[in-house]
Amino acid sequence: MIILNPAENSLVSKVERLLSPAAVVGWRRLEPWAVARAELSGSHGSVIVKWMRLHGPGLHRSESWRLRSEVAALGFLSEDLGVRLAARVVAADLAAGLVVLEDLAPRVALDGLLRADGAAAHGERLAAFARVRGELNAVTAGRAEVYYARRAALGAVDRAADCAGRFAGFREEGRLQVAALGVEVAGGAERELAVVLEELEDPGPFLALSNGDPEANNVLVQAAGAPDARVIDFEFAGFTHALHDAVCLYVPGPAWLSVDGGMGAAYRRALAVGVPEAQDDRRFGFGLAAACFSYMLLRLQRLPLVDGRAAGDDSRVQLVATVEAAARVAESFGVLPGLAGWGWRRAEALRRLWPDADVDVAGLPAFAARRR
Repeated sequence: MIILNPAENSLVSKVERLLSPAAVVGWRRLEPWAVARAELSGSHGSVIVKWMRLHGPGLHRSESWRLRSEVAALGFLSEDLGVRLAARVVAADLAAGLVVLEDLAPRVALDGLLRADGAAAHGERLAAFARVRGELNAVTAGRAEVYYARRAALGAVDRAADCAGRFAGFREEGRLQVAALGVEVAGGAERELAVVLEELEDPGPFLALSNGDPEANNVLVQAAGAPDARVIDFEFAGFTHALHDAVCLYVPGPAWLSVDGGMGAAYRRALAVGVPEAQDDRRFGFGLAAACFSYMLLRLQRLPLVDGRAAGDDSRVQLVATVEAAARVAESFGVLPGLAGWGWRRAEALRRLWPDADVDVAGLPAFAARRR
């Protein structure tokens, strides 16, 4: 029997009850998450164990809600749809706040490879990252009723909040922060913003499952050979506008100063398999620009925090890059001209506010990582 601290010994005992007759012969925490890799006796291999833990205030979803969403989403994919885009649920005790998942090793998180080797060394894996996001959206589009039947069996869920409500407060706060710079949304931009929010609240054919956090740390790939990508971390899963999942291919996410919009083509081809409307430039471009502007407003609610940091902090450059990238997407597809102009104006305001962030972001290599 392995010897751990009392809390982990309790977890091991719960896992062994779920997986009997297999015994846990090895246990390694995957910090900083409430996750561990458990080695099992005999020929049972290894599994990933996730459990609930207490958090402070601020999370908009309870730990119990998140665990149930993950179990529902993974069961929906593997059992209802029969696809292998994510891990299988091996066993779960939701009352005890515990789920045991298939171990996807030797795959590793894509963001770790990018940080270690740079994006140029992993072009094939970046393409796989874009493609698997599109595949997830394509295979789940039109299947919301199946998912929500499974999710409702595990506890109450608010479908409207899944689709558009979860970030509404952050978007409005972003508008207020930018207005303080003297760049209020008005006129044509105001009218376009209303249409953008309507698009995101009623995605039509673009309604699809997302894991809720479409970033490079939540896609696992093989470090060598064929990428064979899988999506992880479905704690915030829900049906929403599919093109929220494409934003990270066009607009810098939390960890990056720049992206490679060329990867969007791989995502779009994969999405079009299940959502033919993605082949329409105008329809796809409008939905993508709407999702990008929504994300930009989400990020702009951090303006006071970023403004309080020392000059030269990467987060300032990143915020400018985020604003400009959203405007660039709208311009490239010939949509939302009012919002595109508004975006360029507020980027200029940020560059004036932070002279240290007045740099040529376009000159950075794709997926240039922020300093930690």
